[in-house]
Amino acid sequence: MARARRRLGTKKVGHAGTLDPGATGVLLLGVGPATRLLKLLTPLPKSYTCEVVLGTETSTLDDSGTVTARHDMAGVTLDEVRAAAASLTGDILQVPPMVSAIKVAGRRLHELAREGIEVERAARPVTVHRFEVEREVEPGVVAVAVDCSSGTYVRTLAADVGAALGGGAHLRALRRTAVGPFDASRARPVDEAALLPPVDVVAFLDRVEVDGEVAELVRRGRRLVRSGQEVTFEGAGPWAVVDLPTGDLLAVYRSAADQAVPDVVLPV
Repeated sequence: MARARRRLGTKKVGHAGTLDPGATGVLLLGVGPATRLLKLLTPLPKSYTCEVVLGTETSTLDDSGTVTARHDMAGVTLDEVRAAAASLTGDILQVPPMVSAIKVAGRRLHELAREGIEVERAARPVTVHRFEVEREVEPGVVAVAVDCSSGTYVRTLAADVGAALGGGAHLRALRRTAVGPFDASRARPVDEAALLPPVDVVAFLDRVEVDGEVAELVRRGRRLVRSGQEVTFEGAGPWAVVDLPTGDLLAVYRSAADQAVPDVVLPV
């Protein structure tokens, strides 16, 4: 983040979901007024690649931690690993790791973990859309690809695979390959970062074009009826409201009964 602030010449830089220490890949940044759009990007699904190391558990569930247990898993086959991964696909309940930013009693879990404190964590619902075991990288290590809902901990998936196989496992080489429609092919190093127009950032939303009086109401953040006011908001929303003459994003609106109400309004 500090490098991005220096590169872009502003302190107002935010992100739509941090990367774990040691992880690489896609990180969405918002700059200036566009930071208001980040809350729409944070819930987007994520995609990752990583390697799962069978037979060794660690304190952090990845290769940055200390070894806490070893298991003889030399006899585990690739098909058995794939079956274990399949059992963790779909809507599941996941216990977040101690090395996470979730707060318990006002303290972040990773802060407690650094003090050697472990607390009970409630399981949270997450969705794993794809948990594909691609190949064996070396004996006891498999490469996997994961598509999942926001808030899913891939390191926990790795550990749970090991447990499902009757042993243990940890994660290494974690890389985020996509956040929603923003994949690694569109990413650039921080020092080469280029800003996207706000209208392109929310291209995954339904688009509503306005002009004249309605555009002025949108700029002022006024509520609108969903139909009959020279504009129609179709579907469930949210909607990217775009100025017809310029193509600029004016706001993002969401549904509230028979009205469309502003969720984010960008300054003129």
